[in-house]
Order: sequence, then C-alpha cells, then structure tokens
Amino acid sequence: MEFERKKYNHTHINIAPLVDMMFLLLLFFMLTSHLIQEPAIRIRLPESSTAETKSDETRTISITQNGEIYFMDRRMDIQDLQRAIREKFRDREKDLLKIKADKEVNVGLLVSVIDEVRHSGVKNFSIITTKKE
Repeated sequence: MEFERKKYNHTHINIAPLVDMMFLLLLFFMLTSHLIQEPAIRIRLPESSTAETKSDETRTISITQNGEIYFMDRRMDIQDLQRAIREKFRDREKDLLKIKADKEVNVGLLVSVIDEVRHSGVKNFSIITTKKE
C-alpha cells in the first residue's frame, strides 16, 4: 500500500524590495542631515589646534565678516545685545554662551561684544574655533 505524500507549498518572502527601500531611506537621511547642519549665518571660523568639536549651539552670538552681530540667529546692534542676553539667560552664572566670530572680524568689535557679554552678567562664555587639520 502506497501512501500519498502531502505537497507543501513553500512560500518565500522576497526581501529585495525591502532592501531597496532601506537603502533609499538611508540615502535620504544622509543627504538631508547634511543639509540641516549648514549654518544660516555665513562665518569662516578661525582655526585652532586645541579646538573641541561640540554640536550644542543653542545660545550663540555670531559676528560676520561685515561686522553684523546675530544673537540666536536674530540680527541686532551692539547696543541691544546686553538687554537681549539678559532676557534669554535665566542663570547667568552657570549658563554657557558661545561666540562665533569670522576670522576677518576686527578685534576691536570682538572685544566690544565680549564686554557687552560680561556687562550682562554672563560669566561662562567661549569663543568657537575650528580644529586645524
């Protein structure tokens, strides 16, 4: 007596479209994350061999080559800088303020900005540079 064997239909999942979609998503996120990191204010930072790379840029003062001053991406005059800093900082003893100045900026303007920062009561500030290669 001969028994009839059951025929199994093997179902295979084709993962090639899934892999294609994953590569497309990876490519999309890589391209868009590069575009997000571009600063809105054009500054060529001076180079330093001891520069550290940190990405937290919440409270920054930017000084362009033309002498324009931006506090948290808002353009303002040097006379209004002290008041704006006092409004944004709750704990001026501990909070960190970063100063980004173009490498072609007049040193006198940079010193004036640092004076305004000190007069506003901020004790903890740093000047941002890029690392030499």
